[in-house]
Amino acid sequence: MEDTEEISTAKNGEQSEDEASLSTPKLIRTRLIAFIRKNIVMVIALFVALITSFIVPIDKEYINYFDFKTLTCLFCVLAVVCALKNIKFFFILARKIVQLFKNARLAILALVYITFIGSMLIANDMALLTFLPLGYLVLTTTGKQKYMAFTFIMQNISANLGGMLTPFGNPQNLYLYTKFEIPNLEFMAIMAPPFVLSVALITVCCLIFVKAEPLEIESVSVRLPVARTIIYLLLFLLSILIVFRGIPYFVGLIVIPIALLIMDRDALKKVDYPLLLTFVFFFIFSGNMARIGVVRELFSSLLEKSTLLFSVLSCQVISNVPSAILLSQFTTNYKDLLLGVNIGGVGTLIASLASLITFREYVKSNPKRTKYYILMFSIFNLAFLIILTGFMLILKLF
Repeated sequence: MEDTEEISTAKNGEQSEDEASLSTPKLIRTRLIAFIRKNIVMVIALFVALITSFIVPIDKEYINYFDFKTLTCLFCVLAVVCALKNIKFFFILARKIVQLFKNARLAILALVYITFIGSMLIANDMALLTFLPLGYLVLTTTGKQKYMAFTFIMQNISANLGGMLTPFGNPQNLYLYTKFEIPNLEFMAIMAPPFVLSVALITVCCLIFVKAEPLEIESVSVRLPVARTIIYLLLFLLSILIVFRGIPYFVGLIVIPIALLIMDRDALKKVDYPLLLTFVFFFIFSGNMARIGVVRELFSSLLEKSTLLFSVLSCQVISNVPSAILLSQFTTNYKDLLLGVNIGGVGTLIASLASLITFREYVKSNPKRTKYYILMFSIFNLAFLIILTGFMLILKLF
């Protein structure tokens, strides 16, 4: 991990020198382009929100577009996870698990399962940002770089599909869970079949495509700060209770920021605010679309034919989070919509925001193998998409 941090620091140093040589207008333009590339989905969301605001002028109905509970829950979970990451809680936990395994197949299975389980607890994008560096570290320090693309792809699929089982596992889950007030047990019952199949498919892929080659990873002595760890875990428990409607959401909005302002202000700075703004902009876009008669009739008729299939296909074009927000305005069939926007997270590179995170992280360390990664990513993801969609369509017949 120290090696990757040094590489990152060196790159940042080079960028700083390059930026210093630029004039102020060019520097601003360079930083703006970098920001847009990093947050392209948020920029698109802002654009479509502005366009639809000309069609549906701003009025008092706009305030009803926003799901404040979803935004609060998402903020609370992201903030506490950032605090836990800052003390290396997840990294230490995952590393200890990987150290238990002595060959490449079992180690990669462990990495994939850790990402899978992590996505259920800390959301898919945070799971990837936490565990992809661990995968990179394990493979580079043991000379198993040949499995890098496969491991990243499996971790990505695990993050997208593992998060489907819990309301806070994927951002779209949290939104639909809150909007339709889905009972906890019903939510998990809906998502259990594709979840179980996903576990089986991921396991089979790892067993087939990774050999049981000997592997050793160095042990590193890192200790957790006991007091901060306990407090952060309690805050995480508070976030979960808020998501599951055990505590009013405004309590978290007060307690968690105050606690982190005292203990770790950096965690509040690292929250994925562009993701929160993406939700805000898509709330505006979807709210406006629902008020346009022609659009409402078109989407309603398509969703009546097959909510599951249409939501899966929608994700391939506009990603799963905006699909969930948009399509929820035109159907009350939350079961098929929930299934569709979760299964639809695999497929194309833009089907999930998390997939873009993985792609970005892989290209950083393997810029010359971008085409190979996209090809392998497409093959595995489309295979998962076809199998899971077909399985659920067949299941609906019985």
